[in-house]
Amino acid sequence: QVQLVESGGGLVQAGDSLRLSCAASGRTLSRVAMGWFRQAPGKEREFVAAISRSGDNTNYGGSLEGRFTISRDNANDTVYLQMTSLKSEDTAVYYCAARAARSLYDGSAYYTAREEYDYWGQGTQVTVSS
Repeated sequence: QVQLVESGGGLVQAGDSLRLSCAASGRTLSRVAMGWFRQAPGKEREFVAAISRSGDNTNYGGSLEGRFTISRDNANDTVYLQMTSLKSEDTAVYYCAARAARSLYDGSAYYTAREEYDYWGQGTQVTVSS
């Protein structure tokens, strides 16, 4: 079991930056691949970013690369999502997710689909005012 707790959300203005954190417990973070998703009102939950267990591979949804950066600190069991140049359309609840290792050899794999993840946090609200 992995417990995930997001933090760092809030109300910001367009153009501002924000860093979300996801603290993991219950299993060593180095044993799980991580991802961030978001869900805006009335919309499907969408993929934002993913990082492999090893941290050497990352992937971003849509046109987010360049504005968003995912990183991980396995020593502190925390994953981060740095968001810059925020836009009103970034307003959503942001969720972090974890996928347990399936193999000794999937350390460099990242995952972009919701159904590929095993554990989810409760989410943190990000509101960007224009």
